[in-house]
Amino acid sequence: MNDGIDWDDAFANMKHIPHSATLPDHWASCAQGFRDAWEHKELDVVYGHHEREKLDFFFPESSAKGLMIFIHGGYWMRLDKSYWSHLSRGSLDRSLAVAMPSYTLTPESRISDITHQIACAITVAVDKVDGPIYLVGHSAGGHLVTRMNCVDEPLNSAIHKRIVRILTISGVHDLRPLLLTEMNETLNLSSDEAIDESPVLCTALTDVPVIAWVGAKERPEFLRQTQLLQFHWPSCTSYFGVGDDHFSVLDGLQKSDSALLSTLFEK
Repeated sequence: MNDGIDWDDAFANMKHIPHSATLPDHWASCAQGFRDAWEHKELDVVYGHHEREKLDFFFPESSAKGLMIFIHGGYWMRLDKSYWSHLSRGSLDRSLAVAMPSYTLTPESRISDITHQIACAITVAVDKVDGPIYLVGHSAGGHLVTRMNCVDEPLNSAIHKRIVRILTISGVHDLRPLLLTEMNETLNLSSDEAIDESPVLCTALTDVPVIAWVGAKERPEFLRQTQLLQFHWPSCTSYFGVGDDHFSVLDGLQKSDSALLSTLFEK
């Protein structure tokens, strides 16, 4: 099918952000520096059988008042938890513990398998910390946290009752356009899986407030994806980060008083 849209370009974030090729090394360096400096941590906690099914925990200096779980992006086929440790800082300063899982990537796993892996990671994480749970995900991770809010979600009801708010940052919520990209050679999405794994095509558990945050300078497709989620889910409110692109939008997670975290943790 040729609809006249270059779908590869529509999802090509790095191509449209200056100096983006240096970002992964920058993230890795910041994350390593944070892990080296932060004493209150527990790394590589196993939650499944695969080598990548591990969690990193970071605990506040005082008693934890709850748990933020961050799911990384990378189009389900790149990166891992080790790139993002420094994004814990803002939540830690608000006395929340932070859990960050890795997961098996495509093509070794299907996206539907990753959805279930994240549910397993959350199940293990919440046993370590009492109190409210905040789910946060970026890009592909934004998809994965919103999947936890679908009627066919793989989480049990006891965990769901503890989830206070879900924050999807620059999330992908309609997977059908990915069928028309070169990425799908790695993702291996079928039409049925693209439908089943698209939150905008699922019924939401409307009692959980969802925040869809996106950088105002992002690719039009990510703005569309955010608006779609708000349109289809009555529980969803969208926010547009002025001046932010697909990656700078994450900076708010490092600052306890940022607009991003103030919105996530509002009473």
